Amino acid sequence: MTNGKLGKPPDESYRIRTSGDIEVSTYLEIAKEIAGEQPVAAGEVVSKLKREVIVVIDFGSQYSLLIARRIRELQVYCELVAHDTPWEKIASLNPKGFILSGGPASVYEPEVPLVPAYVYESHLPVLGICYGMQALTKQLGGRVEQGKKYEYGHAVLHLSRPDSPLFIDIPASSPVWMSHGDMIEEMPPGFSALAYTENSPVAVMGSDKKIFGLQFHPEVAHTPHGKTILKNFIYQVCGCRGDWTISNFTSGSLRSIKKQVGSGKVICALSGGVDSSVVATLIHQAIGDQLTCIFVNNGLLRREEADRTLKVFQQNLGMNIIYVDASDRFLSRLKGMTDPETKRKAIGGEFIKIFEEEAKKMGKVDFLAQGTLYPDVIESTSSVSTASAKIKTHHNVGGLPTTMTFSLLEPLRYLFKDEVRQVGLGLGLPEEMVWRQPFPGPGLAIRIIGEVSEEKLDLLRAADWIFMNEIKKAKLYRQLWQSFAILTDVKSVGVMGDYRTYGYLIAIRAVTSNDAMTADWARLPYDLLAHVSNRIVNEVPGVNRVVYDITSKPPSTIEWE
Repeated sequence: MTNGKLGKPPDESYRIRTSGDIEVSTYLEIAKEIAGEQPVAAGEVVSKLKREVIVVIDFGSQYSLLIARRIRELQVYCELVAHDTPWEKIASLNPKGFILSGGPASVYEPEVPLVPAYVYESHLPVLGICYGMQALTKQLGGRVEQGKKYEYGHAVLHLSRPDSPLFIDIPASSPVWMSHGDMIEEMPPGFSALAYTENSPVAVMGSDKKIFGLQFHPEVAHTPHGKTILKNFIYQVCGCRGDWTISNFTSGSLRSIKKQVGSGKVICALSGGVDSSVVATLIHQAIGDQLTCIFVNNGLLRREEADRTLKVFQQNLGMNIIYVDASDRFLSRLKGMTDPETKRKAIGGEFIKIFEEEAKKMGKVDFLAQGTLYPDVIESTSSVSTASAKIKTHHNVGGLPTTMTFSLLEPLRYLFKDEVRQVGLGLGLPEEMVWRQPFPGPGLAIRIIGEVSEEKLDLLRAADWIFMNEIKKAKLYRQLWQSFAILTDVKSVGVMGDYRTYGYLIAIRAVTSNDAMTADWARLPYDLLAHVSNRIVNEVPGVNRVVYDITSKPPSTIEWE
């Protein structure tokens, strides 16, 4: 395989999500809420623009976030909320319907989460998925019991009521993805079975009150017609029109940012990545010279990155940019630190100090803008499901001190990376900026395992440069979500020129993904891996061994720290 194509990996869309917190907020109110102004009710913003909203109630499923993604892909806005979210929050969204996620619990166990009463009292359409189906079965008078046979993985769905609105354009028999051990033994009054599998006589059920249940997971790629079923629910049952588009988001955000910032001043933390570039461009188009961008060279960047970043900004963005070289300052701050969370928070705190110092030179500055995205928030905070735990903080989210003097402005906070790229292209950013691979806010500090030093940074920069150079030569850069090198804290014995060496071990990692919530390791050509390894051990003094990380996310994260 030397033709610049990856080996085809298994589809990763079914893999579990990481945990995180998704607050109840609509995309247009986000900037107002985080700017420190009095937040308006989400429904007020939504109603002004006649925004359609599907609410996904999360019971802790490994697939909950995929449901939200699929609905957005169908051009209907949706939000993922905890099962104990109060009605006042939900009512402000003015939803068109509810989707109940799966979850790890069994409804017949004590103290398990159940569907809030307001879901039924609203008389809106409801779609329960897996545990969501079982919960509504129990609450509406049916019976759920542990199955004699578990059903995990592939199954074949057979339609018994093909005239159901859920089944428009669905074949009579089709594969679905199951993940359950409990069964519907008795449907609630008023429900009828709409489809079955070999082990589930009630694989789909429905009532004339527009309440449906699916035992399988339509949101995963292993249910090939699942997206069509979701589309039928939101369009045929809920009556949505499909007005969630990137152009609507952009135009709405421009108006919202302009109104919220008013006559205030904004500084934006530029990194050169797509997130901060899109944020800067979006805000600049909204408020013009009220925005000043600050590019901080923290000494943790890749080779030639500072020069290239400044050049791209000056040529393409046409805005006020302040360059600060704080390399020595960050290295001094990181001295002696080995714990990754400590490093992240130290870097985040030092960034804020620099921004505050620069802001004082400019007079009063009101807002700090950042390129925080949905996955950053999800990994950095507790889940909407109380059963999930924080994975790690992100520089943009969990690494900021509570004492900072700015209000945060994060207009992309509830977007996925692919959506951000669409916004960037719509704003006219060049493709080389929009399609740049993600680079973490803490930079190489979290790609050096253990303490950070100038020597280690130079070594890692050299290895990373070689790897990226070969990836681009093989024309694989755009096919990969991320590709990078890691300097481990492991040393091993080697032989070079008939002499014993004791050098560092470099790990290289390349992953494919759609949104960083899940990722699979890239099947890079063997010849390419061999060439990269040979170059690194021959061209980077102090390294005598290279390994390739073949772990997916989950169970690992994309970055090592």
